[in-house]
Amino acid sequence: MDSLLETILRRLPGAGKAPLLSRSEAEAFVSLPSSSTADMLAVAGAVRAMCAPDFFNCGIVNAKSGRCPENCAFCAQSAHHETGSAVYPFVGQETLLQRAAEAASHGTKRFSIVVSGTMLGEADVEPLCRAVESIIRETGMAVCGSLGLLTPERARMYREAGMTRYHHNLETARSFFPHICTTHEYDEDVSSLAAARGAGMEVCSGGIMGLGESRAQRVELACTLAELDVDSIPINFLNAIKGTRLENMPRLSPEEALRSIALFRIMHPAKDILIAGGRAHVLGEWQSWLYAAGANGMMTGDYLTTPGASFEADLAMMRTLGVA
Repeated sequence: MDSLLETILRRLPGAGKAPLLSRSEAEAFVSLPSSSTADMLAVAGAVRAMCAPDFFNCGIVNAKSGRCPENCAFCAQSAHHETGSAVYPFVGQETLLQRAAEAASHGTKRFSIVVSGTMLGEADVEPLCRAVESIIRETGMAVCGSLGLLTPERARMYREAGMTRYHHNLETARSFFPHICTTHEYDEDVSSLAAARGAGMEVCSGGIMGLGESRAQRVELACTLAELDVDSIPINFLNAIKGTRLENMPRLSPEEALRSIALFRIMHPAKDILIAGGRAHVLGEWQSWLYAAGANGMMTGDYLTTPGASFEADLAMMRTLGVA
């Protein structure tokens, strides 16, 4: 075993929330040769077993779709792209409760309401808050929101409605962000996370692997999230959509995807690491390895604009892994 991996194991007994590697060590970690991949995953799995919270799953609903003014290079819902993605307004309380009840019936622990756009429109805020209240009352699930940029006032309203966790991805490293989005600043995303935290919500923020970033930039993102002390880190893998600026981006290999999961677990030993969009597309038959690589959660059901695995299939995999 590489000496760097042995160093991680030596540090593991005293591990808390802090990264188990410095930034330079993490850059060395992601540069290890393919011959070390199995050992990298084994070490990350050991960190998960000793430090991470219990396994959980999360469902989402695309509550408002399409025509987003942001120009994120990967996004099928951006108004800057022609993808044929569905366009519809905020779906309302009844539909949200129906979708939440479906997720709850399959054992889903968390349910996230996601909307397209820079920020949820003013007219939709009150209906959204009433939907959050009804979902909690009728299903008992924890409710999260992914509602765009956030102000302290909006954060307070969502928290008072019962929302416990706010999701807002940084998407990629600060140094690579201008290659992905130029319609808002990275610091606006960081400020939104601070607003959620200030209102008493947990924060959920991660990114997409395979946008064209370097391994070192994945380390940069992991370090930024550690500095922000986020509670949950969703890891997505690019599923290149025709009509977006990244439609010709090569697919990440399963090995590279699993090594990325291992990196984020070692840099966030006690946090939730959730595998989300692109899971089936990139990992394919290797999906069951996400747990061994350090993840302790996965998004189940359909994603925003692409289909995901069925609740039943994911539940069967979780039972096979002994985590359901």
